[in-house]
Amino acid sequence: MTTRNRPHDTPATADKDPRRPAVLLCALALPVLIATYALILGYWARPDSTGRQLRIDQFLTMVERGQIGSATILSADDRIVGAYGGGQRYWIDFSGGHETLFARLIGALEAAKVPTAVQPQPLKSVVGPLSTMLPVLILGDIFVILYLTSRNGTPLGGFGRAGARGVTDADQTLTFAEVAGADEAVEELREIAEYLSQPGRFAAMGAAVPKGVLLSGPPGCGKTRLARAVAGEAAVPFFSISGSDFVEMYVGVGAARIRDLFAQVRAAAPAIVFIDEIDAVGRARSTSAAGGSDEREATLNQLLVEMDGFGAECGVVVMAATNRPDILDAALLRPGRFDRRVTIDPPDHRGREAILGIHAKGKPLGPGVDLASIARSTAGFSAADLANVVNEAALLATRRSSPSIEAADLSEAVERVVSGPSRRSRILTADDRRRIAVHEAGHALVAAVQPAAAPVMKVSVLARGHAGGFTLQAAEGDRVLATRSELAARVAVLMGGWAAERTCLGEASTGSNDDLLRATDLARRMVWECGMGERFGPLAISPAGPAGDDSSPEWSEETATAIDAETRAIVDAACESALGVVSANIGLLDEMAAELVRAESLEGDALQAFLVQVRPSADAASDLALVS
Repeated sequence: MTTRNRPHDTPATADKDPRRPAVLLCALALPVLIATYALILGYWARPDSTGRQLRIDQFLTMVERGQIGSATILSADDRIVGAYGGGQRYWIDFSGGHETLFARLIGALEAAKVPTAVQPQPLKSVVGPLSTMLPVLILGDIFVILYLTSRNGTPLGGFGRAGARGVTDADQTLTFAEVAGADEAVEELREIAEYLSQPGRFAAMGAAVPKGVLLSGPPGCGKTRLARAVAGEAAVPFFSISGSDFVEMYVGVGAARIRDLFAQVRAAAPAIVFIDEIDAVGRARSTSAAGGSDEREATLNQLLVEMDGFGAECGVVVMAATNRPDILDAALLRPGRFDRRVTIDPPDHRGREAILGIHAKGKPLGPGVDLASIARSTAGFSAADLANVVNEAALLATRRSSPSIEAADLSEAVERVVSGPSRRSRILTADDRRRIAVHEAGHALVAAVQPAAAPVMKVSVLARGHAGGFTLQAAEGDRVLATRSELAARVAVLMGGWAAERTCLGEASTGSNDDLLRATDLARRMVWECGMGERFGPLAISPAGPAGDDSSPEWSEETATAIDAETRAIVDAACESALGVVSANIGLLDEMAAELVRAESLEGDALQAFLVQVRPSADAASDLALVS
């Protein structure tokens, strides 16, 4: 494996920059010029005359009375100095006057036959032009420094620079061996690395490697890590930049940065350029622009031109990542630009276990740590979430001054990632504490009788984040799809806390606010996204527009009313099911709430001892018919 460094990245080349002596000379000259200018303004250019200052009228009166003994005209200072009376000194200033004033003063002195002399002040005559030239020299020096230090040889040239973060293969330590949970994506990208490291194999078969690869997936799934792994495997320079770096308020700057980026990459080829969050610059162009020059569209057009401007033989591969591939411009996704699209999904159980193993490498794990168990309890976590879990566990172990990371640290870290840190210092009244216990017990009891609900793993009344308590459910296995009964069961479980407060305490509280929001949103999406409503049937009425934005529905008032009615029907059915379960287990609910108030948390066998006693409601059959 050879190491390839760009010439302008090496320290030796930086030291041989021919512009460096000129920059140092100009930098040293700048304070000298400023100090000289300040000295001229503060000392040499300021007239310094001793004695009494006379007004013009006072001077003329004294001349007429013969009181002025002598007069000397300072030509550069526009002053007259001299002696009067018993040898006292005087001076007058006529710098703001006209020639007629000067003539009048000279005439009065001549008429009174006062001895008059002219002092030429040759040094002051040189200071005048210098005080005009020095500001020009100072500005010129600053301009030359900016010119010499600008990276592309033009003043303020940094505006047009891409600012890509270049990483050479000497700094590349990430390979496919350190990427887990995305086996299919690794397989798709492996041939990109092979092409960059062994282009002859592909040329012999007449095969052309894709020019561009678009990585799409939810946040934290490892898109940037995969791109760096490709560069590490191929041992080629890796240029990383964000799509937002091209967006500027000045028209033309984004396009200039695109040109500069691809110029750098071509100079370092074979290389990989990675554009993160490309939707910031690659969003679909609109036909409703109201005239003028649109900076984002100009930047996108330049990107399209640059991606067409090099062939497969130049050894440049463009990789990009986005969370919203549906809003990208069609011209960007066509073959010849982004030829290959790789979708990265959240990792499955084996992928999560492998990711935990990668991030736990080098960390002291206790003998009771079971990464497979942690992987089972983190269904739906992204790679970034799992990395955060391991890091939080390490921080917790450090806080306890423990020599190793224990299973309890990892369990607490999972809860911190899901619900936030525990707030043990929060002081609650006895009534609030019991209400929270009743609320969380209601969630657990309703989940226990729902066949499609995920098993309850832990119930706690300890405040985490903004929640007063939490009920932790962990799905058995990785589910990709969800049926109507499963979604309806989720709504029923969300309403379990509201039903428990209503039944056991007589009325609900503001603690059900988040549950109501989530239940209503889920029920509404069941209707207009999944076609699970009774009136609309198997019809998706999602109003996603050209930009994929569903925040502004475009349906009619009649359709909106029908959607609200369907949503209410699903939520009402879930409420009836939850109320039935709570009513049938009111005694068990009181016991579980009392135990929660005492122990603060229930999990494992202590929790299962309560859940196995839960009985379905008397009319469970009708409840299930309503929700499914």
